Amino acid sequence: MLGRELMAAAAHYNMEAVGFDIGEGDITNRKSIQHAIIQAAPRLIIHAAAYTQVDKAEHEPDMAYFINATGTQNVCTAAQQLNVPVVYLSTDYVFDGMKAGPYDEWDVPNPQSVYGKSKFAGEEYVRALCPKHYIVRTSWLCGHGGANFVETILKLAGERGELKVVNDQHGSPTFCQDLAPEIIRLAESGAHGTYHITNQGYTTWFGFAQKIVELSGSKARVVPCSTAEFPRPAARPTNSRLSPRLYENAIGIRMPAWEEGLRSYLDQRP
Repeated sequence: MLGRELMAAAAHYNMEAVGFDIGEGDITNRKSIQHAIIQAAPRLIIHAAAYTQVDKAEHEPDMAYFINATGTQNVCTAAQQLNVPVVYLSTDYVFDGMKAGPYDEWDVPNPQSVYGKSKFAGEEYVRALCPKHYIVRTSWLCGHGGANFVETILKLAGERGELKVVNDQHGSPTFCQDLAPEIIRLAESGAHGTYHITNQGYTTWFGFAQKIVELSGSKARVVPCSTAEFPRPAARPTNSRLSPRLYENAIGIRMPAWEEGLRSYLDQRP
């Protein structure tokens, strides 16, 4: 989802970009990914590949760490050889969700799931191996070309008259078409560090689902419920709110509201 928007954003800014999918460069194969990156000779690497199946990771921890941690290490060692900066996409799941307000970049991570722990391990490799880096934490990512919450709700709304959605997890829906240009602006700024970048505003999964149903014109009824009513293998942060203040201070740009991002997503939907 994010990769295609990054390629589109690069083209918009007249930047030459090379996109690697798993066939061109497998990050878990050190020789393969290093050869692909070194052959491309980039001045910047955006590392958006990840194992993101949160529940499945609880049953496949070795694979989650192999991709999210060791795979990131492999990308970083290639960046070392070329002496170029790396942008690493991370997640709200590095936090435990217990803070009362939005998380800042200096808050201490305490991931509660295998997915969150493996992504934080990736962050640590980036910090250790690439002094020139940008770690971008985002949340509730949606984009065209991949499975995401918007598509799930639209599908279920077309099949059912009523949807039950959890109303005690809080965060910021973030849309790839809004995030990708900001990643490129940040990477061009030279302001290395860790940043939280999400669409503006906060809601719950229930509130998000309500807005999806409303804007799509569906007649389905959305009913709030608790996380306890829908137990999942992986723990979800109750509070996934991320504060974007450092990014806004560094770049001087505010992301669009998540509702605006959703409208654009639905307008562009095939």
